[in-house]
Amino acid sequence: MHPISHLFLGWTLANLAGLDRRDRMLVTVAGVIPDLDGLGVVVDIATEGTRHPTWYYDQYHHLLGHNLAFGLALLVLAIPLARRRVGTPLLVLLSFHLHLLADILGSRGPDGYQWPIPYLLPFSKAWTLTWSGQWELKAWPNVVASLVMMALALWWSWKRGRSPLELVSRRADARLTETLRARFGVPG
Repeated sequence: MHPISHLFLGWTLANLAGLDRRDRMLVTVAGVIPDLDGLGVVVDIATEGTRHPTWYYDQYHHLLGHNLAFGLALLVLAIPLARRRVGTPLLVLLSFHLHLLADILGSRGPDGYQWPIPYLLPFSKAWTLTWSGQWELKAWPNVVASLVMMALALWWSWKRGRSPLELVSRRADARLTETLRARFGVPG
């Protein structure tokens, strides 16, 4: 699944749980942050065509941030940061695992390569998660799921006055709500 789709998935989970803004942010970030292990692609692109190209994306994506140890670290970090000391950290862990599940379901490359999830790293290499029916990253199920979550986010913005934009700018979030309400009326 695309990182933006992971963001919408985490934000949807947080909204379904009725969390406040701070806790929604924690749950949403937990659904996206595993893909930080894919940032090696920036270095790979910069070194492409040089005498010393790197392959950080191939080596580390779905490795460093896609395992139980990383999920447990997110859980531990969420405990002191969350307003709901029990519920929110558990939702952080759930959001992280939804990210892994979405990747198992739909992150196959166009060349047919499946990104395995080495779930028990760094403790063990014994349990690597894959699914033989994994669809491509740009396949229709990912597109449909993303569009549904975007539509839900727009509906919540109109109805509840908040959207995923709240994560970066309260002003932009309020502007989106105002625009939707000006176009479709104020919810009753």
